[in-house]
Amino acid sequence: MSKRAVLEVIALDAEDAVAARDGGADRLELVTDMAADGLTPSRETFAAIRARVDISLRVMLRLADGFAAGDAGDIDELVRRAGELRGEGADEFVLGFLDEAGAADLTAVEPLVDALDGCRWTFHRAIDRAADRDACRKQLADLPGLDAYLTAGAAGGVDDGLPTLLAEAARRGEPGYEPRLMVGGGLRLDHLPALKAAGVDAFHIGGAARPAGWGAPVSAAAVADWRAAVDA
Repeated sequence: MSKRAVLEVIALDAEDAVAARDGGADRLELVTDMAADGLTPSRETFAAIRARVDISLRVMLRLADGFAAGDAGDIDELVRRAGELRGEGADEFVLGFLDEAGAADLTAVEPLVDALDGCRWTFHRAIDRAADRDACRKQLADLPGLDAYLTAGAAGGVDDGLPTLLAEAARRGEPGYEPRLMVGGGLRLDHLPALKAAGVDAFHIGGAARPAGWGAPVSAAAVADWRAAVDA
């Protein structure tokens, strides 16, 4: 029997986490402040969620909206926050920064990866703003712990990025393409057949798990609909 595809859901708090788990999510991406597209949650929020659910939790490492890491002080603060979260038991993370030229910002990413000390992590949708996606992957290829790219294939979302996603799925296993391709960013149920046919086996939803909008909690029923479609 083949291993089922991963369904990851954005959670802001313990209520979200329980609903997502009950709906069939395999993993949660923990963030705060979706108005800024998801920032690092507090240590207390992580602890509260960890106490309620036993599925995988990937914690966002980002201090401000956008894909720039900020200055050296900001990077130091991110390293400190990562250490705090690890102290609470966090062992999976999400991060991704670009420099002004649109390349992976290794001056920010490498110290964070060092602080994670082998923890698994996702390079998030910064890749969708990279000047050269292939070059970005090659820059990151040797960093320990990198096991997934969260991508829509384009900055505008999956509608725009579908051809790129299908092309990258076909390169699985090549240098820079070993990490899992996790599709998210404007992902809809009608995108799933083409992606699944191409071998994509990881999917990420945020707004789709909240039919009533970001002001409402995750809907277990909505997540269950996605679970059924991903598994179909």
